[in-house]
Amino acid sequence: MEKKFQYSFIDRFLVQFDRALQTCLPNSINCMRNSPAENLAEENLEASEKKHIAGLMRINHTGEVCAQALYAGQSATARLNKTRKSMEQAALEEMDHLAWCNERLTQLESQPSLFNPIFYGLSFGVGAIAGLAGDKWSLGFVAETEQQVCKHLEDHLSAMPKHDKKSRAILKQMIIDEKNHGETAKQAGGMDLPVPIKQTMAYASQIMKNITYHI
Repeated sequence: MEKKFQYSFIDRFLVQFDRALQTCLPNSINCMRNSPAENLAEENLEASEKKHIAGLMRINHTGEVCAQALYAGQSATARLNKTRKSMEQAALEEMDHLAWCNERLTQLESQPSLFNPIFYGLSFGVGAIAGLAGDKWSLGFVAETEQQVCKHLEDHLSAMPKHDKKSRAILKQMIIDEKNHGETAKQAGGMDLPVPIKQTMAYASQIMKNITYHI
């Protein structure tokens, strides 16, 4: 009978380290789907508009960095293979978002947040803790995260200039994907989180947004 290959602790560490590097280093992620903005013309934007849009897209990029870290942490501590594979699949799909936001920042002559490695590390730890709490709570954490992400994406869409069709196309597709991931987590048995945890998540998200809009 053929033995199933088992990764050593060092192997798992190197895989996670490589994943963190790819997530945090600009232009290191290749997307599976073309950007929704690919065939849209670039509009003439005022300098102030470009700066504002770049700030919003930098927030969204960092949000995707955090999402990758959360999924990685949850996958590392998930108890059921089914849950682990679900986390890994969601992370794979959201790599597109990371690449799209990075590309848009480049087009706006801006760059991702300098604090991304710190946010990645913190988010990985939170994800690992959520995974240790149990798969139902871990899935519930995903569902709540996606719900809060959708809200801030919708807020950004409202704050985005109407004539910036490229950025708006990216946000619209991200909202669709995030809603699907949240719904999938609920259907897989995700528990509704206590209100204090939801409020803490929202507060931490606001701190991240305030920082990364500028840096």
